[in-house]
Amino acid sequence: MGQMYRVFAAIFAVVVMSAGLAGDAVAQGAAQPGAPGADQSAAGPAGASRPLEMPVLYVSGIEVLRSTVEPKFDIIHVTGLVSSQGWSNPQLVPFFYGKPADDVFDLQLIATSPQQSQKAEGFYPISAMFTLQPGHTIKGVRVRASANALELKQLPGTAHAEIKANDCKECIGKKFAEKGKAQAGTAGTVREEDLPHGFRAITPTHGVAGIVHNPNRLNLIVDASNTIVMVFWE
Repeated sequence: MGQMYRVFAAIFAVVVMSAGLAGDAVAQGAAQPGAPGADQSAAGPAGASRPLEMPVLYVSGIEVLRSTVEPKFDIIHVTGLVSSQGWSNPQLVPFFYGKPADDVFDLQLIATSPQQSQKAEGFYPISAMFTLQPGHTIKGVRVRASANALELKQLPGTAHAEIKANDCKECIGKKFAEKGKAQAGTAGTVREEDLPHGFRAITPTHGVAGIVHNPNRLNLIVDASNTIVMVFWE
């Protein structure tokens, strides 16, 4: 029993630390740049409504731990990456209700998104837990995020995903290259192939349609020479 408590205490500590990293800069209401109380990490459009709870950008790991005493139960611990600061309250929620035909429990990793657009300053870790009741018949766990999904085929166990996308924290000042226009590793260049799915590059003559904002969509503002002058998560 002592061993089980130590394991669960370790999980709890990880969750607290991850939640702190993801929630240390929850965005405030829209404010004018430089005004008192303005969110200094905000960038891009302001004032329009944002989504609230929605899938995080990536799921990066699944770990399922089983208790050692009766009645035995399983704890699902999932780690992921959010696009920016300002995300909070990570949760695992069922993707659908009812018994799955393949005995794989399907979950979404969601969180409360920022209320303002955020500068691209790198991905931030986040995590959440879900407890399976004793006597369940689940044989595997699948977790979905906005840009990927990860499956653990056997319980207990672990699964990991390698996230290779460019988080664009060092994109400003570099040239943007459309798909197929630059070789991997080209100095001073940001390739379309390396960016998170769903991004958009906005040129000086590029309009923007609609007012729907997606905090998982990366925006690159480029000048007439294709140099990136601003990067933000919408």
